Amino acid sequence: MSAALENSQYAALMRLLEPLGQAHLLRFWSELSADRRQRLAQQIQAIDWETFATLTAAETGQQDWEQLAAQVAPPQALSLLEQAEPQRMRAAVAAGEEALARGQVGFILVAGGQGSRLGFEHPKGMFPIGPVSGRSLFQILLEHARARSLRAGAALPVFIMTSPQTDQETRQFLAANDWFGYPPADIRIFCQGVIPAVDRQTRQILLAEKDELFVNPDGHGGCLAALARAGLLEEMRQRGIEQLFYGQVDNPLLQVCQPALLGHHLLSGSEVTTQVVRKLDPGQKVGNVVRWQGRTQIIEYSDIPASLASQRNAGGDLRFWAGSIAVHVFAREFLERCAAQAETLPFHRALKKVTSLDDQGRKLQPDEPNAIKFERFIFDLLPHAREAIVVEVDPALGFAAVKNAPPAAAETPEWVQAAISRLHRHWLRQAGAEVADNLPVEISPFVALDGSDLLGRIRPGTKFTEPVWLAPG
Repeated sequence: MSAALENSQYAALMRLLEPLGQAHLLRFWSELSADRRQRLAQQIQAIDWETFATLTAAETGQQDWEQLAAQVAPPQALSLLEQAEPQRMRAAVAAGEEALARGQVGFILVAGGQGSRLGFEHPKGMFPIGPVSGRSLFQILLEHARARSLRAGAALPVFIMTSPQTDQETRQFLAANDWFGYPPADIRIFCQGVIPAVDRQTRQILLAEKDELFVNPDGHGGCLAALARAGLLEEMRQRGIEQLFYGQVDNPLLQVCQPALLGHHLLSGSEVTTQVVRKLDPGQKVGNVVRWQGRTQIIEYSDIPASLASQRNAGGDLRFWAGSIAVHVFAREFLERCAAQAETLPFHRALKKVTSLDDQGRKLQPDEPNAIKFERFIFDLLPHAREAIVVEVDPALGFAAVKNAPPAAAETPEWVQAAISRLHRHWLRQAGAEVADNLPVEISPFVALDGSDLLGRIRPGTKFTEPVWLAPG
């Protein structure tokens, strides 16, 4: 690029940035090579400055839930006991199986996070978690979806959301492993957007390097805009997909496209169905599903005051018992309607410690939160649904997310592997087998998707004393 063009580009960028109070982003322009100047310019031009201006001008106060506590009620939910009613369960399973057999169901798998908290500097979906097989999270969930598809006799398209940090490596990993047997035509990978972080005091965008803005993924709520941007909502429509099962890659017990859950969703006419676990500890770090102003919504555990979270009913159970595990079923038409309205998903603000450059180009590592990060949450869609239901799941059957490294007490790899083995030991015992306590056990979804699949396939009285990996062949 000629010097004249570079000067013209600098002038154009400055005209954009100065009125916004962001001219500091060009502070090191004269030190950069032509390629690095172009890189910085592309990042600046990619920002939605209208949205950004709205975010930085907005107040950051939190909702006063203490004041509104009297208006908030537990959600209307389908409990485990209600689901166990035979006629209701048969109807739900039949409705879900029919939707699967008609090819009307898709699977959104959110996989934008890295395994940094696990000491694993790769996409979290690549993390090996199988207690016996060593299968990765990606393999476990894709095999589960494939087994469900084969059983239904119909395609089950998978839409995998990555982030800029995980996109390339995820694509390479899945391709190198032949998509774990999934038909490539039924997998779509799409990347969520990013948004700059700003200084807590000045609201100026932080620089990670002299030619690089500090940006972060726009949250799991960025899924909606990313699907629309990639043209995938339209592709879903063309393929006849009516319902989208949504789950996150860190949960290997995810009940991928379970017919009963799909059926409850369909039979109720729900636009959004949310799977929850029953909280036993008021401080459990899951979102609190509540009913407020006639709508279902989720309050983050960090936003609900302890006095409200610890309220109990006359029987001694937590009043706000429904903990979100980030598992939903969405009607496709509902997602289309929400995607057409930019304000549907608001940005949330969080104070974080961010390493960034100072005026002299030196990296500063703050001792206190110095930055505001912005992100969207997918659960903010709930209040916009004309009808939404909540369905309880036993966590032993459907939720064991890997989030922490030892010595944390829970949600470590070892804790999750124990949960997988505990569930699969239970399946074997249901089939009449004898299984030693604490024995590592893992069952391929191509052998069984739940305990009922093993009935009649395991000879009663069979003893298992060595680690078990049940797979086809």
